[in-house]
Amino acid sequence: MTVRDEDLGFLLAKGPRRRRDGTTMVCVYSVVTLIVPARLVISGVSMSITPATVVGLFLGLVWFCSQLVTTLNAAKGRNVARTALFVFIVTQLATYGYATRNYLPEDELNSADRTLVTILGVTLAALAVVDGVRGVARVELVAKCVLVATTAVAMIGILQFLLNLDLTQYMVIPGLHPVTSDGFVLERAAFRRPAGTTGHPIEFGVVCAVALPIAAHFAFTAQDKGESARRWWICLGIVATGAMVSLSRSAILGLALASLVLLIGWPGKRRIRAFFVGLAFLVLMRFMVPGLVGTLYGLFAEIGTDTSISGRTDDYATSSVYIAQHPLLGRGLGTYLPNKYGPLDNQYLGTLVQNGFIGLFALIAIFVLGAYAALRARTMTRDPHIRDLGLTLVASISVLALGAATFDLLAFSMATGLAFLLCGLAGALLRSTRAEQVAAGIDPPTVRVVLTRAMRLKMGSLQK
Repeated sequence: MTVRDEDLGFLLAKGPRRRRDGTTMVCVYSVVTLIVPARLVISGVSMSITPATVVGLFLGLVWFCSQLVTTLNAAKGRNVARTALFVFIVTQLATYGYATRNYLPEDELNSADRTLVTILGVTLAALAVVDGVRGVARVELVAKCVLVATTAVAMIGILQFLLNLDLTQYMVIPGLHPVTSDGFVLERAAFRRPAGTTGHPIEFGVVCAVALPIAAHFAFTAQDKGESARRWWICLGIVATGAMVSLSRSAILGLALASLVLLIGWPGKRRIRAFFVGLAFLVLMRFMVPGLVGTLYGLFAEIGTDTSISGRTDDYATSSVYIAQHPLLGRGLGTYLPNKYGPLDNQYLGTLVQNGFIGLFALIAIFVLGAYAALRARTMTRDPHIRDLGLTLVASISVLALGAATFDLLAFSMATGLAFLLCGLAGALLRSTRAEQVAAGIDPPTVRVVLTRAMRLKMGSLQK
């Protein structure tokens, strides 16, 4: 049985029928990652494993099998995002082996096992994205799935904020059970802080901020093509509202950085339009939710006296001891338990403690090389649509890279899955753009490739 793109609803552009492929599985993975509440894990398993991790591991198995044959239309060969993901996996395995070569307390060993499985799930899924999503249209399809799923998450969070209605309590899925009995609706300055389906309001705000550049891309490009953009403007408004009602500094800083990246790369007319759209949104939020804008301003105006900020900086003295003890590979993946040693509200610092300098450089490479892949795809073509998509991915990845400095990103499943998914999507865009350039004769193979092919032909003739 074939599955048409149209069967996925308005997410898909109209076009010819297509069978299930790697993109279809990646879309399922993105929806499972974002929609299934973070507190739900698989029943009957000794460690807390989310459904998204299982789907990610399955994608990794499919990716591995596709690399062994030539009949599944999976891409092969080097790719800068692919290389970054490989290096990251190797560093995680090295850290795990280094930590478990000697005795570990049972709680730390269990945490290390669960963390390794989770990391393998998101990394292998990202590799499947790089090699399994073929074509710019399919890259956009995954981006649309991410946007629509995030819009649903934001809508659930907005209902939590406005009505104190937590729909996640009614999302009962057979085979899953909650690891906590309560929801994730906190309070700040007399406002409720929603979390949607995520694990914390900070993660909720960052996830919404990541989706904002994607929504802006589809809204503006639809207008430029003369198509209806109403649905994308609605998505843009919902995710922007979700980021604001999260009452999170990380989300607001992420929005600011994403806006800066987009404004630098956008043409002048779009900058003007975006400025007025943003101004109108702020005015609307000021009247619709009195006190919200002022509260957000106070988060930064009173940053010097905020106890949450001082608590984050207090972690530095404690963590420096562990860094000095294990500088290269860290003390062990997932072995620094917050309830045992205290929280580390900075993913780069946490990675330095648990994975050492080698692991830290590998994590930074995920963000840097992912953004580079998207920028490289942007510079390889003059197609304004592809160029804007590359810029969009850079902006979204930048939000996560900044968020990793303001909270422990890898401790939250949805933000982690989204970070690796976007890195893989950037690699897929670069591979697809390169393939289109070669097919059109605009960007022929490099001299090295031509010489390699000539040598193979010569060796084949000599063997005959």
